[in-house]
Amino acid sequence: MGHSPDSPSVSAPAGTTALPLIPHRIAGTPWPNWAVTAGAFASGVLLISGLLCAVCCCCRCHRKKPRDKEAVGLGSAQGTTTTHLVQPDVESLQSSPAAAQQWGRLQLSLEYDFGRQEIRVGLRQAADLRPGGTVDPYARLRVSTQAGHRHETKVHRGTLCPVFDETCCFHVPQAELPRATLQVQLFHFRRFSGHEPLGELRLPLGTVDLQHVLEHWYPLGPPAATEPEQVGELCSLRYVPGSGRLTVVVLEARGLRPGLAEPYVKVQLMLNQRKWKKRKTVGKKGTAAPYFNEAFTFLVPFSQVQNVDLVLTIWDRGPQLRAEAVGKVHLGARASGQPLQHWADMLAHARQPVVQWHPLRPVMEVDQALALQPRLRLPLPRLG
Repeated sequence: MGHSPDSPSVSAPAGTTALPLIPHRIAGTPWPNWAVTAGAFASGVLLISGLLCAVCCCCRCHRKKPRDKEAVGLGSAQGTTTTHLVQPDVESLQSSPAAAQQWGRLQLSLEYDFGRQEIRVGLRQAADLRPGGTVDPYARLRVSTQAGHRHETKVHRGTLCPVFDETCCFHVPQAELPRATLQVQLFHFRRFSGHEPLGELRLPLGTVDLQHVLEHWYPLGPPAATEPEQVGELCSLRYVPGSGRLTVVVLEARGLRPGLAEPYVKVQLMLNQRKWKKRKTVGKKGTAAPYFNEAFTFLVPFSQVQNVDLVLTIWDRGPQLRAEAVGKVHLGARASGQPLQHWADMLAHARQPVVQWHPLRPVMEVDQALALQPRLRLPLPRLG
């Protein structure tokens, strides 16, 4: 059979393979020399580039293998990262003051007056107190040989680094210095509950050279066992500057020692260290937590409000009808610690009651702070 004239057949040259998918017109068209040269050059460049990329990748893979092993190794990680950045050595931890224990640090100055036989303690500041949020710290100082005498600083609000800048004195004879210990306790102030201990410093004075004025940073240690809750009374103070009315509300007492026959509260107002006015509540029989809820109003001019002292005393009528003072609370501009803070809050929030618990203090301690002279007891006449 013959071929149709409309579909001519093109035979492939000798030594080549026919490409049936390429149209015969394109296959039969002759290519110029420059196009063939450009195509060959482009193909060579692509082939060489592919070979170079393969060689580079192989080289990188061979180089990364030992580094990957070194980075994954636990010994290398501990030696380069953990030791220097996460947890320092024990020696550097002990030698660095900033890396002290979590209880913080305290700056004190000590000076002993050999003439007056007293030690002067300057409480400068504290730093790095309990981490994890701010607190309202205050400090309480005492000397072991001076029972019943202590000093409280004012409360500093919302800080872990309070600056106290307060000085107090303790009478310590020179012969008692070797066995005396200075105790400084830091507390977090809470208005309606027990105060939280933050840290404590116990400094034996026999180990300190008191020939010169010393000022050092001391690390705070863990607080000692919490003391039993002291006797306290809840007072609501309100002062109205316009009318000059000072209102004292005695609500209740708690934690009194058992065995009190009939406790009551005496409210005493003093002006310029002299007794001025006084009131008292009714007695509550047979209870260690009496509830009074009595209010007393005193007229105090605004010009004298910083010169008055408010003293609240819990008394007890004994079986022989002889009153005995159980403890006292001193509030006013000459007070210290929590009572001073309470007085300042009352003046800052005029016409509003400010409520707070106060621990009772020994009677002689408050009298010494107020420079009161004890009453003289006349000797009883002898019978017969």
